[in-house]
Amino acid sequence: MPSRSAAGVRTGVRVVVAGDRGTGKSSLISAAASDAFPEYVPAVLPPTRLPSDFYPDGVPVTIVDTSSSMESRVKLIDELKRADAVVLTYACDQPMTLSRLSSFWLPELRKLEIKAPVIVVGCKLDLRDERQPMNLEQVMAPIMQQFREIETCIECSSATLIQVPDVFYYAQKAVLHPTAPLFDQEKQTLKPRCIRALKRIFMLCDHDMDGALSDAELNEFQVKCFNAPLQPAEIVGVKRVVQERIRGGFGYNDELKLRDDILPVPTKHAPDQTVELTNEAIDFLRGIFRLYDSDNDGSLQPSEFDDIFVTAPESPWTVDPYVDAAERTPQGNLTINGFLSEWALMTTLDPSYCLANLICIGYGGDPTSALRVTRRRSVDRKKKQTGKNVFHCFVFGPKKSGKSALLNSFIGRPFSSNYTPTNDVRYVANAVEQIGGSQKTLILQEIPEDGVKKLLSNKECLAACDVAVFLYDSSDEYSWKRSRELLLDVARRGEESGYGVPCLLIAAKDDLDPFPMSLQNSARVTQQLGMEAPIPVGVKLRDSKSVFSRIVSAAEHPHLSIPETEKGKKRKRYRRLVNSSLMFVSVGAAVAVVGLAAYRAYAARKNT
Repeated sequence: MPSRSAAGVRTGVRVVVAGDRGTGKSSLISAAASDAFPEYVPAVLPPTRLPSDFYPDGVPVTIVDTSSSMESRVKLIDELKRADAVVLTYACDQPMTLSRLSSFWLPELRKLEIKAPVIVVGCKLDLRDERQPMNLEQVMAPIMQQFREIETCIECSSATLIQVPDVFYYAQKAVLHPTAPLFDQEKQTLKPRCIRALKRIFMLCDHDMDGALSDAELNEFQVKCFNAPLQPAEIVGVKRVVQERIRGGFGYNDELKLRDDILPVPTKHAPDQTVELTNEAIDFLRGIFRLYDSDNDGSLQPSEFDDIFVTAPESPWTVDPYVDAAERTPQGNLTINGFLSEWALMTTLDPSYCLANLICIGYGGDPTSALRVTRRRSVDRKKKQTGKNVFHCFVFGPKKSGKSALLNSFIGRPFSSNYTPTNDVRYVANAVEQIGGSQKTLILQEIPEDGVKKLLSNKECLAACDVAVFLYDSSDEYSWKRSRELLLDVARRGEESGYGVPCLLIAAKDDLDPFPMSLQNSARVTQQLGMEAPIPVGVKLRDSKSVFSRIVSAAEHPHLSIPETEKGKKRKRYRRLVNSSLMFVSVGAAVAVVGLAAYRAYAARKNT
């Protein structure tokens, strides 16, 4: 890859020159750098640097000469793999070297999996036999058809300096302004991301949203692109084709995604902080939902939903973890709660991706006003309250305990008696109405039983978790014992890391016959750990709204329902003992100092 700054801007281009021996590689490089034909050049030149002011883009070019000898093959391969662009040379007076491009060099680049653009250069143009004229386009067209990686073909002469600077200009241009992300050479069409980007640019310029650019809007686009207005007579020509793209590409990188430097994601200063959408961003999203809900039925059909992201690189919610993560109607339409919950989930998991999509669909406010960082959860615990609007809940439990059924119930999916094990982490999100009319967004993250050990191996794994629930099949004694083990493992990790979380036990399948001593065992454990009694839930989870309300309530009280193991209780008692001892020592020391001062004052008066 080319050199880049921290903001992702290229700071240099590395061009490797390769080809058969005697095709003029070294002379080409020397002539380009010195603007003169060299009388003598070594077999292989050291890396040559063209300064940043050599070409209009202001990016320096480093040119690497190579040898085609077998002894230098390893070095040649290494240089090719590091290249941003490759210049392949042939000699205009040696037709065999041209044939070698398609018989050896281009297949070799493919074999080595070199992805850099290729510039084919014919050197020694001044030595071509004039009695054997050649049409470059006719000769190269079939080669370029076979090898699409060729960006440009050009012939030059180092002796007469004809088109020598152009060679490395085209090489630099192929790197700085690549066509591969924009155009599919095989299909001869614009690529989907390019089409989406162009649509977004069009929408940004179409201020009156009438589906067409007026002369004023087109002129504004011209000013933004080229910093100069159009004369009325020029607008007609500009309407036919936009000949150059805006400097900076409207914020796009070479993959047609928004660059990181225009995505001001707020910084989290501690692991137990999270990122949420601001009210301004949520109001914008509500407006977007209403705008695209063309039939005003309170939900988005798939076609309406796709239209929202037509200006984004891709529709973000068609792949995991966002696909099937939100509430939909029986017809498969996305409700307003589902729409906003998907955004909340994306903000929690990938704030940068969320902000990029907000901008792509038309968020016109200051990007810094779209997201906010929440207060540390450890501070919330001390203050016994939280200002968060989105809560992240880990769902633990053994296999067949009902975790997936709980998640499906949360987003309105019907109960299924068919058991399908969950092997990967799964997310769902929805809004939860609380007493008093407030609404919070709850994210449920299902943790597969086999993945708990790996999760807990990370010391900060519970930092972003606001509440954890532990399911067990109340009709199965093993399920209960395994859920209790998971609860104790999580409690111990919370005590060791300082990121203890409120925990709830859920007795699933409560309408089946419980195993003996089920109620007594679970009640005893929760009492020992300082937790609420288990929440009973039936097999089909018909009335599960109260369960989710209690989960949110536990998250809203970050200082309660945090399980304490015996080891944790002993550690807390020890800390209290140490603190009280220190207090006693400090008070005792103060008394001693005061007493000493009084004695000295008394002794002084007595001596007087």
